[in-house]
Amino acid sequence: MASVRSVLCALFFLCTLLALPGHCAAQAQSKRLILKDGSYQIATKWEIKDDRVRFFSVERNEWEEIPNSLVDWDATKKYEEYRTAGKESKEAAELEKEMQEEREEEELRSPHVSAGLRLPPGGGVYALDTYLALPELVPLDQSTGEVNRHTGHNVLRTAINPLAGAKSTIEIAGTRSKIQIHASLPAIYINLDASAEASDSTKQGQGPELPWDRYRIVRAEVKGDRRIVGTLKSSVTGKSSQEQEAVPATAEQMSQGWIKLTPKAPLEPGEYAVAELLGKQGMNSYVWDFGVHPDAPANLAVIRPDPSELKSSSPKN
Repeated sequence: MASVRSVLCALFFLCTLLALPGHCAAQAQSKRLILKDGSYQIATKWEIKDDRVRFFSVERNEWEEIPNSLVDWDATKKYEEYRTAGKESKEAAELEKEMQEEREEEELRSPHVSAGLRLPPGGGVYALDTYLALPELVPLDQSTGEVNRHTGHNVLRTAINPLAGAKSTIEIAGTRSKIQIHASLPAIYINLDASAEASDSTKQGQGPELPWDRYRIVRAEVKGDRRIVGTLKSSVTGKSSQEQEAVPATAEQMSQGWIKLTPKAPLEPGEYAVAELLGKQGMNSYVWDFGVHPDAPANLAVIRPDPSELKSSSPKN
């Protein structure tokens, strides 16, 4: 019996020795993927796939994904330049302190949406959700709507304005969005100027500036394996019209360039999207899709209330 115990102990010790070099190597090769909220992920490598960043986590030893819009690429690049230059000790610490001070200063200017919960200074499109009785900001990813002109295969990725006498539908692949909101009355916060996510069609300096209240919450119709978020029609005279199942909502301008969309009534379970109307150019084919399902699992990469702000704002006995 003692000999068996000795063999098991030896095997355990050997496995531990074999595991150490790999773990140490991973730590030595680790880099920081810095996020816009000031936190970071320790990873050995990462890659960008469409609107997602896929990285290998050192802490959890597995591949993970987060929205590309959450990553502060300038800070990540700058930190990596200091690290590879062998200046990790003093210079990197000073850089991190400087970036943290800048982030804290920007965050103090960002609007509050709930106790201890602020909108990120980098902008974007977020839904205020409630999960397990706690508020959280869920980033909405921008999806490319495919345009079915019903005359053949054609996909556009800018503003959509149908040809005379044509009918087009803006469709999203899949029957269900990967982002599912649990609250039935979510507020949507939009700031695309800060995040530089304006569509190509809005960057060409055409005509007057678009109105700030050009965003709509629309109900998506599930047909087959796709979701239809809008229909555009054009008469033979060239006059075009847009049709969406728009959800009645109020629009409000906030500080720091943010816009708040609030549905006037609770949303029924189903699929939705935030759409951008571009005046005479039609409707932007890029939409921010989401679903509303109270029983959906938790969303990843959400922004939760800052515990320090909650503590400081709580009443003292």
